[in-house]
Amino acid sequence: MSSCKILVAQGGGPTAVINQSLVGVVLEARRQHQVGLVYGARHGVRGIINEDFVDLTQETSHNLELVAATPSSALGSTRDKPDAAYCHKIFKVLQAHGITHFFYIGGNDSSDTVRIVSEEAAAAAYPLRCIHIPKTIDNDLVGNDHTPGFPSAARFVAQAFAGANLDNAALPGVYVGVVMGRHAGFLTAASALGKKFADDGPHLIYLPERVFELDRFLADVKTMYERHGRCVIAVSEGIHDASGQAIAAQLAKDLEHDAHGNVQLSGNGALADLLCEEIKSKLGIKRVRGDTFGYLQRSFIGCVSDVDQREAREVGEKAVQFAFHAGRDGSVAIQRSGTYSVDYALLPLEAVAGKTRVMEDEFISASGTDVTDAFRLYLRPLLGSGMPDAFRLRPNPVAKVLNPD
Repeated sequence: MSSCKILVAQGGGPTAVINQSLVGVVLEARRQHQVGLVYGARHGVRGIINEDFVDLTQETSHNLELVAATPSSALGSTRDKPDAAYCHKIFKVLQAHGITHFFYIGGNDSSDTVRIVSEEAAAAAYPLRCIHIPKTIDNDLVGNDHTPGFPSAARFVAQAFAGANLDNAALPGVYVGVVMGRHAGFLTAASALGKKFADDGPHLIYLPERVFELDRFLADVKTMYERHGRCVIAVSEGIHDASGQAIAAQLAKDLEHDAHGNVQLSGNGALADLLCEEIKSKLGIKRVRGDTFGYLQRSFIGCVSDVDQREAREVGEKAVQFAFHAGRDGSVAIQRSGTYSVDYALLPLEAVAGKTRVMEDEFISASGTDVTDAFRLYLRPLLGSGMPDAFRLRPNPVAKVLNPD
């Protein structure tokens, strides 16, 4: 008789491919002869402590495939950040339901939750296999070459800036686009992959890995505006001053905080508006526009990397395979090899949990306002096939008659 009982949940911000990982877990688990039931927890860890489960064993494979191709979190998610007491409640629910394998799809906070629950089970001598499955558009999980969700969000950012650049070239001025990422600049840096011609935007890229100085920022904008007659700027939501204070918090004192105590950087357009106002007032440029991509880049339907889809499915499948054959708990990690290929490893939970990866120095230009070719080579294969391209009319001027040069 099949005795194993699986529970899978999704945590943190949704992505375009997180459901691929969910379906990878469900279908691979149903292939294991030891597995009797596969449950899903609705709204992450909050759903676990509320015992809000659905039986995924009964879901058809066809519908699972349709869900897999749909962005956002099919099970729902949560922003709860469990402490030891919260994780103890999670463990007690898992124990009461006879769960033998726990899979949690999420970022660094989610990996820490898995670590604590794993330790709870070990302390109670309860046989529970705990596996963390990577997911975050921020690309900030240590031990991973990249994380599922990031390539599709990066594809969106690259295409959005390519479009903003075309718009800005037609009606010149200054454009500021603020991108998610908090402490890691990978997603903002992806804006550079939308450039085709040397004078395309973004002309300036500001990352949280470098200190942001408002006076220098204004000088940079002035230089680019004078050089090109326009300026497109990509800014990470997490830019900060030398003291580490977020620029958004420095310029606007009434910003909200999220459930983790972090300044709410993506829920409003404050940073873009404030930077635009600085440009207008200090540089005297009249046409200045700003956008905050906010949640658009997370689950934008129709803008998904096929590479991201494939790898997100595979991390779910590998999680189940590791759970049944590796003999230990851990966090699944994507590792790159060759020109572009990936393999999967199971890292110790403590090697990933609660840690944050930031962009490596080799990916950031000496000026601090652009990326290097090394970053372009790193990101390009992740964006997938069919990236759109932009073209220009060739300059074939007609001689003036009334006002010859």
